[in-house]
Amino acid sequence: MAEIARLPVTGKMGTFSIIWSGQTASLIGSGLSTYALGIWLFQQTGSITLYTLVTLCGLLAGFIMFPIVGILVDRYDRRMIMIYGNISAALSTGGLLLLLMTHHFSYWNIYPITICTSASTAFLQPTLSASIALLVPKERLGRANGLVQLSMAIAQLSAPLLAGVLIANMKLQGIVMIDLTSFLFAFMTILMVRIPAHKQLQRETVKKPSLSQEIRFGWHYLRGRTGLLILMIFTAITYFLTAIVGALATPLVLSFTTAAVLGTMASISGCGMFLGAIIMSIWGGPRHRVYGMFAFLLLCGVCLMLAGSQPNIFLITPAAFGILFSIPLINGSIRTIMQRKVAPEVQGRVFSLEQLLTGLTTPLGYLIAGPLADRVFDPLLLPGGALASSIGGVIGVGKGRGIGLLFIIVGAFLILCTIGGYFHPRLRLLERELPDALPDV
Repeated sequence: MAEIARLPVTGKMGTFSIIWSGQTASLIGSGLSTYALGIWLFQQTGSITLYTLVTLCGLLAGFIMFPIVGILVDRYDRRMIMIYGNISAALSTGGLLLLLMTHHFSYWNIYPITICTSASTAFLQPTLSASIALLVPKERLGRANGLVQLSMAIAQLSAPLLAGVLIANMKLQGIVMIDLTSFLFAFMTILMVRIPAHKQLQRETVKKPSLSQEIRFGWHYLRGRTGLLILMIFTAITYFLTAIVGALATPLVLSFTTAAVLGTMASISGCGMFLGAIIMSIWGGPRHRVYGMFAFLLLCGVCLMLAGSQPNIFLITPAAFGILFSIPLINGSIRTIMQRKVAPEVQGRVFSLEQLLTGLTTPLGYLIAGPLADRVFDPLLLPGGALASSIGGVIGVGKGRGIGLLFIIVGAFLILCTIGGYFHPRLRLLERELPDALPDV
């Protein structure tokens, strides 16, 4: 196995900014088509399970690809990996556009196309994450990760607003064409830059490690750094919990209001993610990022409980705003910790392992969310349901109130998990106990 060498890190923030602009455009395009297709599917079928299955297919495709992606990211030119990933995703989106234009599109087509597109884009996030430490000085990692979160916020804010307008005027074909154009723009920006190659000091050996050895390497690397391993497991648990509510947020709101109100609420609450990402990109995160992660996770838990408490758009909107405001600060802090503590030469494998864990727990959350809502929680709070006369007297009775109860339970559990994480010393003291893998510049 190759021995890891520390690298000097270049300060080419300009190169990162070019890549970031392309990925931002790609996220906006993908957000438009994903949002429009999701609304179309739910309105056509009325099934929460079929609605959440789209996201599940995308997550499972990434889950299958991540172990291989990590090895490729550490072995080969990261710029070329991003180029091929964008080309593959564009081909999948082009296939969807062809089906729409030839009138051969039906709701079941969404699933294989989602799998193909997600498998292609699975190459992009680990590659970009593993490249940031090679492009940005250590002291600016928090800001760079804030910009990555800002990309997601821009997509979160613009997609519902634009999709609602465009789907009425351009229909699905026009929205998918915008998505395809965004992939091509991202492809062009990557062609314009060069990502510095990381270096490894090889022991005298005839052949490279086997594929199985490479897959196991990320796990062994983390086992020697207990705090990082616990952080990764803790992150996976929070992803599982937030996946459940993320899958049910749209059905919760549509249970008592219209798609137009949903789009407005999503845009307003998306401003929370935008604001949080702006703050993260300027501030770079708190000095003790682990403590910041805990604080904003507690805020998320409280907001989830508020969102589920009443079918009131004026309560759910600020609660969603608070949740989305916290996400860039939580994710940016976690990503910065990982980039500072993991050597650049192995970040592809380690970050892919992180994606693998979250790719395992997140689809599980989406997988159980629909059946839990349809078959367990909603019946409990329908008129005459088992909890209609007790809990229903507090949070209401009727369609969608079971989802509200599930939001409350998940929010309470997230708060308990955060408190438990704080009292684990290896996680709480991670930044003090584990030295940085990046040199000071």
